[in-house]
Amino acid sequence: MNDVVDPASYTHLAISEHENGLYVVTLNRPDKRNALNVASIEELIRFFSGARQAGVRAVVLAGEGDHFCAGLDLIEHWKADRSPDEFMHVCLRWHEAFNKMEYGGVPVIAALKGAVVGGGLELASAAHVRVMDQTTYFALPEGQRGIFTGGGATIRVSDMIGKYRMIDMILTGRVYKGQEAVDLGLAQYITEGSSFDKAMELAGKVAQNLPLTNFAICSAVSHMNNMSGMDAAYAEAVVAGVVNTQPAARARLEAFANKTAARVRPDN
Repeated sequence: MNDVVDPASYTHLAISEHENGLYVVTLNRPDKRNALNVASIEELIRFFSGARQAGVRAVVLAGEGDHFCAGLDLIEHWKADRSPDEFMHVCLRWHEAFNKMEYGGVPVIAALKGAVVGGGLELASAAHVRVMDQTTYFALPEGQRGIFTGGGATIRVSDMIGKYRMIDMILTGRVYKGQEAVDLGLAQYITEGSSFDKAMELAGKVAQNLPLTNFAICSAVSHMNNMSGMDAAYAEAVVAGVVNTQPAARARLEAFANKTAARVRPDN
């Protein structure tokens, strides 16, 4: 077994393999509401750095217990009494982990429940798809804690809901939940039942896509959004030139031409 996907090599994450290259990565600190300590971030970096090369085709990211993730492990941070330089480098490792998720080319679907707070929301925002259940709530309480976001909220959360809504969340501690959270863009799906089951359904579907196609969708789109319009148009054409002519796509295109492939329907 590749070390990257070997469950025995992780302490703060639980890794499980399912069919068709689908893996479940579970934050495994339920007694801390899955708060992210330094070791957890290093394990996230390790997994997502090597996931594609290890044959992972889709990931469901979940949390053990009643909560997805309550953010930065504030107790560890308080006890460490870090210098500015030390904490800057902690933040850079967070960015490394979340960039590996967003730009790594493997679809990541977050199954959200309970607290998705502070750094937990920053983690969720690095996933490509977010599914919430009726217990899920979102908050950025850094303002009340006397701290500032350090894991990408100013980048990804503001991109999802807008700069001023994000600022309001940090300043006031405002909490979003339910359909309002979906309408704002904090999640794309909301379930009456298990968010994990819905995430697994979606992950199983996207795992059937061609890996190169998923790689383009889950890396190129984010890169293109960082470019000027002209550069993005050029990059899109180059990526389409590679992806749309891949040999593995020919059978799928032939099935479409022969009318044997499933058609898009309004109830799909």
